[in-house]
Amino acid sequence: MKTRKILPIITLFGLLTACNDDYLERYPLSELAPENYFLTAAELQNYTNAFYEELPDALSIHYNNPRQADDEARNTLAAEIQGTRETPSSGAGWDWAELRQINFFLENSHKCTDEAARLKYEGVARFFRAYFYYEKVVRFGDVPWYDSVLELDDEGLFKARDSRKVIFEKMLEDIDFAIANCQTEKSTTLITKWTALAFKSRMCLFEGTFRKYHGLGDWEAVLNAGAAAAEELMNTGPFSIYKSTTDKAYHELFIAEDAIASEMILARQYDASVPFVHSANFYILSASYGRPGMQKSLVNSYLMKDGSRFTDQANYQTMQFYEEMQNRDPRLSQTIRTPGYKRIGSNSTSVPDFATSVTGYQYSKYILAPAFDAGQSTNDMPIFRYAEVLLNYAEAKAELGTLTQADIDKSIKLIRDRVGMPNLNLQAANANPDPYLLSEYPNVTKSSFTGAILEVRRERRIELVKEGQRYNDLMRWKEGARLSKRFYGQYFPGAGEYDLDKNGTIDLVIYEGTAPSRKPGVQYQKLGELVLENGNKGGRIVNLPDIIKKWDEGKDYLYPIPTQELELNPQLKQNPGWASSGT
Repeated sequence: MKTRKILPIITLFGLLTACNDDYLERYPLSELAPENYFLTAAELQNYTNAFYEELPDALSIHYNNPRQADDEARNTLAAEIQGTRETPSSGAGWDWAELRQINFFLENSHKCTDEAARLKYEGVARFFRAYFYYEKVVRFGDVPWYDSVLELDDEGLFKARDSRKVIFEKMLEDIDFAIANCQTEKSTTLITKWTALAFKSRMCLFEGTFRKYHGLGDWEAVLNAGAAAAEELMNTGPFSIYKSTTDKAYHELFIAEDAIASEMILARQYDASVPFVHSANFYILSASYGRPGMQKSLVNSYLMKDGSRFTDQANYQTMQFYEEMQNRDPRLSQTIRTPGYKRIGSNSTSVPDFATSVTGYQYSKYILAPAFDAGQSTNDMPIFRYAEVLLNYAEAKAELGTLTQADIDKSIKLIRDRVGMPNLNLQAANANPDPYLLSEYPNVTKSSFTGAILEVRRERRIELVKEGQRYNDLMRWKEGARLSKRFYGQYFPGAGEYDLDKNGTIDLVIYEGTAPSRKPGVQYQKLGELVLENGNKGGRIVNLPDIIKKWDEGKDYLYPIPTQELELNPQLKQNPGWASSGT
């Protein structure tokens, strides 16, 4: 049961019921009469509450494409992954209404004579301006910078795009102001100093590595700033890696009704009583919502429980489900169904359902009891959590070539300790970079720190799976071509009967020709409808075998600017490779 009100995440209700609501009903948020508003701390809080609506929700981040990128196979593909994006006529992320609201607030907040409150909520507003521009830079690269409210006839509306480096310097000014002025009291639903530090570590890691791998220069100082922000939070913040038992702790983070405050820095809160719910159960377990499944390359990336590489085994490519799931990093069995899996509230074991998972690697992360299967899930969803900050720190230091074993001990080790995994050994990783990961990331920096960079990427992919980071990670590493590769699932030697969990009962029959007589509790898949890479000779499940995916290195790392915007403002120039209209 929820123990907190949903505020300010559900801001609409607060805006309609807060004090001074007569002003709010009379004026749109960005058209409030400033002489009558922004006078008290309550009014500053009330206005800035509206900004929280722009934070990501469960659908957009945690269980929908394209954010999952190459981690997830489905029976439908986002245009970004299929390579079929076209230049839109309007919208598509090129919207500025939220920025106008933020700037309107910052132009009027000085009317409040409570200086402490003013600085606090200006910090919140400037956090959201940095967040707004982060989303724009990630999507479009260069964009116009606006830090004042412009009217329809202002010449500033027709300016050219500012460089991403100029924008990023402005973002740093905003986020540093937020760090200095936001509240220090911990909250999983409010912007705090700690949220701002976490975000600074994220935005600097993205921008620094994007500049590095895309040859833009000036990346070292940005990565150093990100590492410093992460380290400040690590040294002075009130957070830790959540622990209970090694076989449950990771999973418990994502099924908690109330975000676990020891690790969750900021979460999207859900509550059936509002109602404000999400559909993670339905998305993952329904046959009509894409049938998502973990992709084979991600399964291969999980280490063995003793810390050795799964892909160093000679026969790893032809291991069947039961064998490949044995003695692996415990996060694997806390992320997907593995042999012995029991649904919450059930005493019986369940194998993967091929009717609802195209790869046979069926997610269990975020999944609640069956009572929530109709789309009424209420577990809170992470936006920033401490584990990501530790990963941001380790990656920034690895890319800079300054990572030490002591750095690993206070970052990666803490994450692995949660599930009882051995620590990462820096010297061993750099002495013998993983050949499998080298083939996965051909553009990785080739240096004495290559092995460490690859291992931190492994850790990041595993720890943050289905948390909305993967697509941006591939973009900043210049590894978008991974999206054009085939996505695969479980390996089967061909048609036959399969006891997936080795409990003595047949769970799956793959057949050719006429369907056999059906037995209760057994799944049936016809070969050809379930496509194996070598047909009746077996192989991995092939996701969408008839679709050819494309990736254009010259244009696909950025999105196109809508044609309507180019027509309205001739100073704007289209991103490289994108036509003014069409493809």
